[in-house]
Amino acid sequence: MLHRNELPLFLTGFMATLSGVGLARFAYTALMPQMVHAGWFSGEQVAYLGAANLLGYLIGALAAAPLAERLGAVRVLVVCWAAVALSFAGCSQPQPMAVFFVWRLVSGVAGATLMVLGPSVAMAAVAPARRAALGPLMFCGIGVGALLAATLGPVFARYSLGAVWWALTVLCLLALAVGWRSARQIQAPAPVVIQPSATPLATSMPSAPLWTAAVVLVMLAYGTDAFGFVPHTVFWVDYLDRELQRGAAYAATQWAFFGLGAIAGPLCAAYCATRWGWWGTTCGAYAIKATAIGMPLLWASFGSHAVSGFLVGALSPGLAAITSGYLMQLIGPGRHKQMWGYATAAFALLQALSGYSMAFLYTYTGSYRPLFALGCAALSLGVLLVLFSKAEAVQTQSA
Repeated sequence: MLHRNELPLFLTGFMATLSGVGLARFAYTALMPQMVHAGWFSGEQVAYLGAANLLGYLIGALAAAPLAERLGAVRVLVVCWAAVALSFAGCSQPQPMAVFFVWRLVSGVAGATLMVLGPSVAMAAVAPARRAALGPLMFCGIGVGALLAATLGPVFARYSLGAVWWALTVLCLLALAVGWRSARQIQAPAPVVIQPSATPLATSMPSAPLWTAAVVLVMLAYGTDAFGFVPHTVFWVDYLDRELQRGAAYAATQWAFFGLGAIAGPLCAAYCATRWGWWGTTCGAYAIKATAIGMPLLWASFGSHAVSGFLVGALSPGLAAITSGYLMQLIGPGRHKQMWGYATAAFALLQALSGYSMAFLYTYTGSYRPLFALGCAALSLGVLLVLFSKAEAVQTQSA
């Protein structure tokens, strides 16, 4: 239950995730086939432009903390909200691919910065006992943004493709207005001493070294997720619309299922970890995601596409939360922030490399199907890495 005095905290994080990934990244996924149909770019070009956002995400993930220290977190957030809106306005008309690439790069840099700083600023002001409740709610903005792109895109596309980009611009400006006002109202909470029993999901192995074999295995598994989920998060709508020839309405509906999953995923993460523990939840999450990514290779019905998109959507933000919690259990909360910074940077790097390598593979083969096979294989490797991590953790603890 959200308390009234927590509303500014929630809105700051929610508007940052909505703009940073839900709109800045996932709205483009929904528009890729429409840009090809409108004659703006070829299929190969839109694939590379999708990867441009991933490159920007890498830059933003690395630059967010230094920028916040130098300029102030709230000021950086406002600039990034404005930059995402500006990038949408810049994409609203046909232009050379190089110019469009720059706008997509800007949206990636600004979007990653919003994702890093928005929830961080909000969570720093949340009482520790409330973080498990508020954190997942903030990350629901990712799914809401994807859902808005899936529903509003077809409506405004009836007028023109440029109208869709302008609608996204207005949405991001609204997020800027609400997020800026909320961020200015945030105040640091009074110091509160929390007993270990009052902090759910934070049990940790005391005095564990930072780089153990178990931690390395989990970090490698997280890298497989960065590589493996790119087909759904970048190429899914274009695959359904153009390669399978199901049409824009079908693809938009399936993207809405992805958005619904992205809303549900963060809410389910804490519950599953409480019920089955971090290791069991992490193993199950990687296995489910691997299966969901591979489903389009075996079944092509409406139901199978909906289940695949929903599960990958749920486990896009959800798996990040689950992996973060498992790492905290392995190394303790004191050094979690440092390790999660490493994990985020590695994730962004592998995500960018995956985007460009898969765009190249699509250009070479002319089909998205090999990309889903690669994604499924990558997450299957992640399952094995997480499975082995428990034995390594037990061995390190007993040593």
